[in-house]
Amino acid sequence: MNSPAAPPAPGDPVRPVRAKGEPRFPGGPKADPAGSHFERRIRSFQPRRSRVTAGQADALRRLWPQWGLDIDGQRVIDPAELFGNDRPVVLEIGFGMGEATARMAAGDPDTNILAVDVHTPGQGNLLGLAERGGLTNVRVGNGDAIILLREMLRPDALDGLRVYFPDPWPKKRHHKRRLIQPEFLTLAATRLKPGALLHCATDWEPYAEQMLDVLTAHPDFENTQPDGGFAPRPEFRPLTRFEGQGLDKGHVVNDLLFRRVPHRQDG
Repeated sequence: MNSPAAPPAPGDPVRPVRAKGEPRFPGGPKADPAGSHFERRIRSFQPRRSRVTAGQADALRRLWPQWGLDIDGQRVIDPAELFGNDRPVVLEIGFGMGEATARMAAGDPDTNILAVDVHTPGQGNLLGLAERGGLTNVRVGNGDAIILLREMLRPDALDGLRVYFPDPWPKKRHHKRRLIQPEFLTLAATRLKPGALLHCATDWEPYAEQMLDVLTAHPDFENTQPDGGFAPRPEFRPLTRFEGQGLDKGHVVNDLLFRRVPHRQDG
C-alpha cells in the first residue's frame, strides 16, 4: 500500500487539481476556439504542445480576459474597441515566445500589435512580457489567423502585416501548407489599407525565393526595393536570440517588404 503524500511545505508551489473536463486555464484561451464552425482546410501551422511554466499559466489566467482574443469566427471585431484607442493596428502572425513582439511594441508605443499564435506557452509568455513592460499596445490572439482575417476583420482594418519565420514546410509534398500563397495574399490584401506594409522574414532560403516570386506576381502588392529583391532587415524588427544563433551557424535571413497597392477602384 502506498504511503500518503506528504503535505507541501510552507512556500512550496501547489499544483491545482482539475476535474475532468475543467478548462486548463479558467478564463484563459480556449483549446479550439473556432471548433467545428468552419470547414476543414489545409493548415499552415502545426500546433505545438510543450510545458507551460507557472509564470505563463498565471499570466494566462489573470491577463487573458483583458488582453486575449479567442479567434472563434463568430463576430467582427472593432480594433479601436479591442485596444481602447484608434491608433494604427499591425497584425503579427506567429510570434513564438513573444520576445521580438514585446520589443517592437516597446519601441513603437503608438502602434497597436495584434499578435496571433496557437502556442500556449508563447501566449502566456507574451502576456507576461507585456505586463512587466507596461505594454498596453499588445493584444494576443489564439487560433487560426485565416479565420481572423476572413471572418473577424473588416476591409482596410489593418495598417500592417508581419509574418516572421513561418513554418517552412521543407518537404515538397508539404509546400501547399506554406502560408505565403496567392490565396492568402488575396485575402490579406482585402484587410490591409492601401500603402500598408507586408513584412515577411525567413531563414529558409528556398521559402524566401518562393515568397519573393509569389509576392512579386501578386497584383495587390509591390516591392519596396527598387531592384525587386530582398530588403535589409529594418531597424524595427529586432534580432532575436534564435535568429542570432542561426546567423552564427551561417544561416541567411531574408526580409521581404511589400506594400499594398491602392485599390483598383481608387485608381
